[in-house]
Amino acid sequence: MARLSNSLICGLLFAASQLARSVAGLDLTVSTSGGNESSPILYGLMFEDINHSGDGGIHGQLLRNNGFQGPDTSLDAYAAIGNVKLSVDTQNPLTAAIPRSLKVAVPEGVSGQVGFSNAGYWGIPVNADTYTTSFYIKGDYVGPITVRLAGAASGIEYAAKTINVVSTSAKYSQVETTFQSKQAPDGNNIWALTFDASKVAGRSLNFDYIQLFPPTFNGRPNGLKPALANVVSALKGSFLRFPGGNNLEGMTPETRWKWNETIGPLTDRPGRNGTWGYPNTDALGLNEYFLWCKDMNLKPILVVWDGLSLDGPIIAGDALEPYIDDVLNELEYVLGDVTTQYGALRASHGFPDPWPVTHVGIGNEDHLWGGGPSYAERFTRFHDAIKKAYPQLTIIASTPDYLPDPKPAGIWLDWHTYDTTDEMVGRFNMFDNVDRAFPYFVGEFACVSKNDGVHVPFPIMQTSVAEAVFMIGVERNSDVVKMAAYAPLLEHADGDQWTPNLIPFNNNPDGVVRTTSYYVQQLFSVNRGKTILPVKADGPFGPVYWVASRADNSFYVKFANYGDAPQKVTVHIDGPSRARLTTLSGGPDATNNFSETQVTPKSTDINAQGGTFAIELPAWSVAVLVAE
Repeated sequence: MARLSNSLICGLLFAASQLARSVAGLDLTVSTSGGNESSPILYGLMFEDINHSGDGGIHGQLLRNNGFQGPDTSLDAYAAIGNVKLSVDTQNPLTAAIPRSLKVAVPEGVSGQVGFSNAGYWGIPVNADTYTTSFYIKGDYVGPITVRLAGAASGIEYAAKTINVVSTSAKYSQVETTFQSKQAPDGNNIWALTFDASKVAGRSLNFDYIQLFPPTFNGRPNGLKPALANVVSALKGSFLRFPGGNNLEGMTPETRWKWNETIGPLTDRPGRNGTWGYPNTDALGLNEYFLWCKDMNLKPILVVWDGLSLDGPIIAGDALEPYIDDVLNELEYVLGDVTTQYGALRASHGFPDPWPVTHVGIGNEDHLWGGGPSYAERFTRFHDAIKKAYPQLTIIASTPDYLPDPKPAGIWLDWHTYDTTDEMVGRFNMFDNVDRAFPYFVGEFACVSKNDGVHVPFPIMQTSVAEAVFMIGVERNSDVVKMAAYAPLLEHADGDQWTPNLIPFNNNPDGVVRTTSYYVQQLFSVNRGKTILPVKADGPFGPVYWVASRADNSFYVKFANYGDAPQKVTVHIDGPSRARLTTLSGGPDATNNFSETQVTPKSTDINAQGGTFAIELPAWSVAVLVAE
């Protein structure tokens, strides 16, 4: 008789235990008193411009390369219309920050309509909305200019507006107009501008800082794209960590994210080549992040640069002093009243009141990129300077490692992980016995692959359930784990650098994907108690994991079934007689993507029998029981 391998024996024992559990069931008794206070800001958002999540993503401006910012001097996204020559001109700067423009040269003898088009970020979403477009023009021209939205392949015109323009070669003039568009069937569309060639023949016109906006989230000028902002807002997060992430750090100190180059008029923002390989316009700048927080009721978690960039050199010692001063200037801009130099500057930009910053992160992932050995010294310098000027602020270290010994009192520790499914589940109890004197911020986490190492481009139920197991462990310890955020948040599917992501999108009318992990994050964030309650169980954790909490007269019990067999569970809670059970379930590989949505939450009402709620958790499921 053949001998069974140890792995096969373990597999058979695990399957048998799952079968026994599913038949016998799990019995839970939730205490209605006692427990630990849960963090009121536990679930939130981490954002950096990766995967064209900012420019081309949640920021509303739809045209690519619209100010020729950063080091890229190409004609990306532009195409000539008619007999004209397009080039990037450095002789007619719009401002010191925007030194390049689009030169449209018209040969002698040309007539008719000529101009140029812009294809946006792999197309332009064209909906039945009122669009606003603007541009700067320089050159002698008096006559009509027409702007259009049209199908790139079909040529079908969805919107057009003709305006009379008076322009001179002496200086730039800004032109702005609005127009109503019809609905396009897909995102393969262009924006086009044409003018009368006969009025320019033998000469040229220069165009710069060209913009196209749909209606924005909450109607903000230079605001967010509603198609994405509404989906992000529906997560009901409590905080927003920004501006990164690696995109804060830059490849070198010179290419780091510079706060002072992201404020004020858009034409004074030079942009930069972001860490993820494409130009950032910084139209989504420091104040726009704060407006995002205000409009979604999010606590701003501001992260500042601390000497570490991805390709170095690392700035340390006394060489850090100018950068520490820069951070203090940034904080004065954010927190100072109008009598301070930088508070007055903020007020001049239209924001007289200080922004409500209470938490500041020093750096990002300083245990990586060779930053560990110098972090204790760099962290201490920034920490001490910030606390001296703003003692009310909570300082967050970018790693639990490489910190000064002893650690400064009151600091929080940022910790990140990207795991396989079993690795993520294995972290369920990692916060059970940590030092409660130093709270944690799980600033980035996601399950990115199966146990066999196969990477998942979109979250699947198995990875999302693994994340839920980890989150249950986080919530059970939310007296010490103060915040947690899935990352990355957004992904333009035609221009990504990292997968999986919480919300992939493209430019089609139905082009925003709520992934299985999105629904897990939403279920956990929307259903939150104030106190984590003790739970008595007649069996151990696994394959079912749970956590219970209470807010006033509402009880919340969250479950994850990390297994391929359904599980029966009875829940005893004194008092409530009715409950609503919301369940997300599917096969281990079930996913939501651009071609299909396989998994969405389903809700049902349950009545208690003798104070007991009887439920069945499907295989590979996440569920929330709300009893009242």
